[in-house]
Amino acid sequence: MIIVTGGAGFIGSNFVLDWLAHCDEPVVNLDKLTYAGNLQNLESLKSDQRHTFTRGDIGDSELVSSLLRQHRPRAVVSFAAESHVDRSIHGPGEFIATNIVGTFRLLESVRAYFSELSTAEKQNFRLLHVSTDEVYGTLGPNDPAFREDTAYAPNSPYSASKAASDHLVRAYHHTYGIPVLTTNCSNNYGPYHFPEKLIPLMIHNALAGKPLPVYGDGQQVRDWLYVRDHCSGIRMVLEKGQVGETYNIGGSSERANIDVVNLLCATLDDLKPRAGGKSYSDLITFVADRPGHDRRYAVDTSKIQRELGWRPSETFETGLRKTVEWFLANQGWVKNVTSGAYRDWVKAQYGN
Repeated sequence: MIIVTGGAGFIGSNFVLDWLAHCDEPVVNLDKLTYAGNLQNLESLKSDQRHTFTRGDIGDSELVSSLLRQHRPRAVVSFAAESHVDRSIHGPGEFIATNIVGTFRLLESVRAYFSELSTAEKQNFRLLHVSTDEVYGTLGPNDPAFREDTAYAPNSPYSASKAASDHLVRAYHHTYGIPVLTTNCSNNYGPYHFPEKLIPLMIHNALAGKPLPVYGDGQQVRDWLYVRDHCSGIRMVLEKGQVGETYNIGGSSERANIDVVNLLCATLDDLKPRAGGKSYSDLITFVADRPGHDRRYAVDTSKIQRELGWRPSETFETGLRKTVEWFLANQGWVKNVTSGAYRDWVKAQYGN
């Protein structure tokens, strides 16, 4: 069996669902259930004996150690993290606590557990740490994409905290021999995405007839990765990845933010036209850019393609359409997660 941390969040819950759709190996799911963690994401597993949920924090060493001793996993896949740049700018403390201190405490618990394993169990054990391309900093328009050996240059409290967690994971491998794997992914999108990030926020606002706030000139470029492609990449790294190595997982789909929003509006125009025949693109509103906004991210995925044979299945166009269709079919989920606290945050972030 495996333990997944942060398995009720956006990427983590998609991974748990994907994992159990592809194999019968049980999952113990540890999640703190902060604002972005949602058990409704896992509703389809409610009666599935292969899935066990425990509410808790990766920083709770006693709890994590007891789960390791009780379940004796052959792998830990860690998604648990605070992940939104805007929130890290307004309140970096939680990012330091979870992404750095929490990762340290998780590593300490795993180190104690690993030391008690038999030689054969040690050979089979893996700790897979899920990270982000934002640790590499920003790129110019013509710069080559981030590679696994690109120097770290984080520019936000969020990316700095993730960079620190990556360094801790690397250090525990080299110092203590913990068999680790690290993945650095590009921007994810897809089902169960909390509507604070660009794509789900735009879908949510568009359907409500609200302005679609685009930072600055909208020319910030990101590589977009459909979340279920990300899940397949993680499964591949866990199965075939070389211990101690890092693998970039990306969608090979660089787009400027304004182009993403325009395509999303066109997709909504097709799937759920507005009354009166107007395009959703009429709702696009440019707002003041956020501090220290990185201009471009792009990841070179040649290593994972060459060594493990992984490639994304979705283009950005097909993945975005599936995402919009999911949100249209799951407005009950959206209503439940967009609480008063969410509305207060959006007002503080983007104004009225």
